[in-house]
Amino acid sequence: MALLPTGSVYSDTDALREFGQTVKLVKGDQGGELQLTLKDSNTAAEGQTLDEDDSSTWAPLDLTGSTALLKLRAEGSSTVKTSVPMYHMGPPTEGKLFLQWPQAALDTAGNFTGELELTYSSGRVLTVYKELRFQIREDY
Repeated sequence: MALLPTGSVYSDTDALREFGQTVKLVKGDQGGELQLTLKDSNTAAEGQTLDEDDSSTWAPLDLTGSTALLKLRAEGSSTVKTSVPMYHMGPPTEGKLFLQWPQAALDTAGNFTGELELTYSSGRVLTVYKELRFQIREDY
């Protein structure tokens, strides 16, 4: 995806996945939404030739039978602050997830990292290696 995140909806998975973008939020907000599209870098998208350096050629990750959690922790901490459930957007074969921020997730200002963990109905767990970065500032 080539779009940059705008407003309170962040949906540019490629830019976010390498700390290329920091999701900026405000303490106490609950109106924002985070949207992610997960892709399989080992499988070519339909009609594409796989290029490991070009995520537009990667197939969406099949999320059928999975649940997803975004684990959030303060930078430098080993303690998970909160785990926020993520939900499928459209057919699970499209690899799209979203979350709406619960109040407890954004109750502290600071810098945070997020790890996405998928658990399939078979019990298999897949953790996305690349972390997301979040900055939460104080409200006025």
